[in-house]
Amino acid sequence: MFQQPVARTRTFKVFVEGNIASGKSTFLNYFNHSPDIEIRTEPVEKWQNLHGHNLLKLAHEDPTRWSSSLQTYALLTRLQVYNEPHKRPITIMERSIFSSRYCIGENLYRSGKMPAVEYMVLDEWYQWVVANTEVHADLIVYLRTRPEVCLVRMHKRNRKEENNISLAYLNNLHELHENWLVHQRTVKPPAPVLVLDANSNMGDMEHVFEEHREKIMGQS
Repeated sequence: MFQQPVARTRTFKVFVEGNIASGKSTFLNYFNHSPDIEIRTEPVEKWQNLHGHNLLKLAHEDPTRWSSSLQTYALLTRLQVYNEPHKRPITIMERSIFSSRYCIGENLYRSGKMPAVEYMVLDEWYQWVVANTEVHADLIVYLRTRPEVCLVRMHKRNRKEENNISLAYLNNLHELHENWLVHQRTVKPPAPVLVLDANSNMGDMEHVFEEHREKIMGQS
């Protein structure tokens, strides 16, 4: 659906958050056709090829050994993506440094896959970044999806790095997203949160996205 260009003096920034296989790629692909929106996906290709090393695969195969390395590198690359010059009035980004810290990193630590000292190092990096850089959003879109639905979708897309992810892992990630974005028990989100029920099939989800288009584009 074509939209008239949006007149604004600065870039409207949106973070799309959610569990693994919650529908983030579908969301980004849907809005990728607007002339006003710039889509920025997670820099997965960097994680899969760090000078020839697949850090993402290593972290999934041996999380106790490699999860800290991956999350530290993820923090760096997310910042790099965020700080690229903006070319359009609206930027939608897949995840953020905030979910990297309070959902993904926290889950690794709580599940015993990240040693306490490495967790503390990661948190020190995160706290320094938040205090010394300007990372903000105008809206967070939370694709709220049941872990069982995420597991089915994950198996269907069959990414090799995700072969060892269990339902228990998805349940824990779901709880952390809920505590952060819905109940706000962890820390206050850096922007208003739009919660979308993302349990439907991807075709039906397009109707949900369209229903909330104006809010997602900062027009309401």
